[in-house]
Amino acid sequence: MNTYTAKQVAEVLQNEDPQMNLRTVRYYTQIGMLPPLELVGNKRAYTDSHLHYLRAILVLSRSGETLSSAQEKLAGLAIDEVIKIGENLRLYQSEQMIRNETHVVSEDVILSVSSRISPELKVKMIETVTRLLQEEGRS
Repeated sequence: MNTYTAKQVAEVLQNEDPQMNLRTVRYYTQIGMLPPLELVGNKRAYTDSHLHYLRAILVLSRSGETLSSAQEKLAGLAIDEVIKIGENLRLYQSEQMIRNETHVVSEDVILSVSSRISPELKVKMIETVTRLLQEEGRS
């Protein structure tokens, strides 16, 4: 189990999200967004689990969730589900994603399409994904 200080956690996360800082890490800890810190010797420490929760919080807040809503969503999840949410963080900060066109196909599917894709192919992609979702809904 890796352990970290709050400063180390902030530094790790700043590499992934420049808006993350020590003050934010401490605030999320203070308001109970994270599981209780681990006791290592006589000091409280963050672990990899806390990093996963912080990544998930960033993803949820970037997707429009309020902090209280994100906290509710994360409260009942197993750590592997929290990790899956956090793995989407890269989608919210990629320069490529910003340059791409975004098409909301359904509540569950959003397509990010490069400008290098022809308009005709974009339409076919959206139609195909829409059809697949409709077929899945009938199954």
